[in-house]
Amino acid sequence: MRLLLVRHAETPSNVRHLLDTGVPGPALTALGEQQAAALPEALADEDITALYASTLIRTQLTAAPLAAARGLEVRVRDGIREVTAGDLEMLPGDSAQGELYMKTVFAWAAGDTALRLPGGESGDEVLERYDAVVAEAAATGAGTAALVSHGAVIRMWTAVRAANVDVPFAAAHPLRNTGVVVLEGTPSTGWTALTWADETVVPPGEAGPTGEPVPDAE
Repeated sequence: MRLLLVRHAETPSNVRHLLDTGVPGPALTALGEQQAAALPEALADEDITALYASTLIRTQLTAAPLAAARGLEVRVRDGIREVTAGDLEMLPGDSAQGELYMKTVFAWAAGDTALRLPGGESGDEVLERYDAVVAEAAATGAGTAALVSHGAVIRMWTAVRAANVDVPFAAAHPLRNTGVVVLEGTPSTGWTALTWADETVVPPGEAGPTGEPVPDAE
């Protein structure tokens, strides 16, 4: 199946660069509403038959125009919400404490999934909940499913589950608002990333871009 992981549209906390991960969270900015409205056209070539959003308002508002255009129900699932910031909640993402958030997320992607954010989740817990929603989407039999989710968790999950995305690549490639990662595969056979924010991802075994972890969370 094709799996589209879509980062939500812009929120006020994105503009202020805050680690805002609590439920239900903020709505969209005026620009975010425009980004959400543009999503149906941006995904016009995708035959989406299953559409999911997280329990945070911003993903549901982002998914709403796409759902209306395709006549789809938005299935709201807690499993694809953002990585919970815990004690780092509402801190600036570019502060020393805020940078700990992304460093921890990419440590999970590198294999240290037992590590826990202060007052927050472990990598094992995040992967388990995200995997469950992906498995549910696959079980619907949909040829293409879209999950409207969040930047940090999309990057981490893809780095762990896609055979051709490593930690340096995910760290060096933040997702803009309504940016999309397109993958192909199944939960049982594994996943290959086809595109990342409209750029082709190289096949497994070929050299790709590398970089250092950067703060990018919402």
